[in-house]
Amino acid sequence: MPAVAETLRHLQHVDEEPALCKLVPSLFSSFVDTFVDYVVGGQVLKRLEAPSVDPNAVGSAFTKLDGAPPIVLKEKGLQTWLPAPKRLIAVGDIHGDLAKARAALHVAEVIDENDHWIGGETVVVQVGDLLDRGGEEIKVIYLLEKLRGEAQKVGGNVHIMNGNHEIMNIEGDFRYATPLGLDEFQRWAHWFNLGNVLKEKCAGLGKEADIYRDISDSYSAGLRARIAALRPGGPLASRFLAKHPTVLVVGSSVFVHGGLLPVHVEHGLERINQEVSEWMLGTKGWRGPRYLHGGNALVWLRKYSDVKESECDCDLLKRCLGSIDGAKRMVVGHTIQQPIGLNGACDNKVIRVDVGLSKGCSDGMPQVLEIRGDSELRILSSRLPPTVIESGDKKDIVEEKQGLASLLAEAPKRYA
Repeated sequence: MPAVAETLRHLQHVDEEPALCKLVPSLFSSFVDTFVDYVVGGQVLKRLEAPSVDPNAVGSAFTKLDGAPPIVLKEKGLQTWLPAPKRLIAVGDIHGDLAKARAALHVAEVIDENDHWIGGETVVVQVGDLLDRGGEEIKVIYLLEKLRGEAQKVGGNVHIMNGNHEIMNIEGDFRYATPLGLDEFQRWAHWFNLGNVLKEKCAGLGKEADIYRDISDSYSAGLRARIAALRPGGPLASRFLAKHPTVLVVGSSVFVHGGLLPVHVEHGLERINQEVSEWMLGTKGWRGPRYLHGGNALVWLRKYSDVKESECDCDLLKRCLGSIDGAKRMVVGHTIQQPIGLNGACDNKVIRVDVGLSKGCSDGMPQVLEIRGDSELRILSSRLPPTVIESGDKKDIVEEKQGLASLLAEAPKRYA
């Protein structure tokens, strides 16, 4: 990359350029951050105004790898309830597969061949699990974040949710991280640290914090980088994951990675988002809230996701939806729906969108859920014509009118 090398050569002598550095330190810092973003993620991301520092966070401490209290940035509250757009797209688990992420977004007709947003006012919800099982996790995050900025300029949006694999990684559980994934995080740490060194050359910016603080050097370079990036208060955890919702209600559709129980609704959906965000920012110690752990956790639940509908607790689902004002359906990921593919169950009160997309999972056919006007649901696929899941009150739509239950018997030949 000769252009990168040439830019880096000039940056290394920034302390000799007072007009560039000493007079405009914040501008230089932003330039360095943008440069690192492009090298690491291949994208130039929209930069927001820096939030204020929360002094109350200084007293918190980690109990495992990180024993020192972080300086944590106070963020605005996450949005939990959103109005229904004209067109809504749900994308399932991606797991570090950049090519498959692009394929799913192409199926949704929201990006062009150059990865630019063409979806207009379409709203995309990705239901979590960007991390693990693949080697381009950071690039996937950067792509979706870049598309979010482009979509917002034209009235659309991209909402990225937290799944169980984001929670696991924040807590230092890297069982499903791949060697290629660790290599990607090692490259990220190299460039991130180089950016910090360059900033320290600039008068007025001060000394940057050591991202490896209290992380043992007995770990491999890739593992140390992953811990540094993703632990509570870490650069990627605080910049990206802490700003992603764990529960999102868009119109009459409730999005959550695994599934909600009435006890989660009683706890409060906004409260869940706020508590998870605060934990990821580093204010609540190492381990996340209790509702993120165990088989009944909202990111781990499978009660509505068994491929055999008879094994799903439809009565519990109905009670849960009934406790959420205006909710008609739950959209979940987490449980791979093979060999069927994207489908609905319990009279389409739950739509399961995890198709095992990543090559690290089932290398599933790209499929996304499309919701038009908050009522018409269709499956969009890379190799099949659009399939109506639910037609609402429109009697002129008769294809697959019974919902996806009618497709179960045909699954082997339709989704081979």
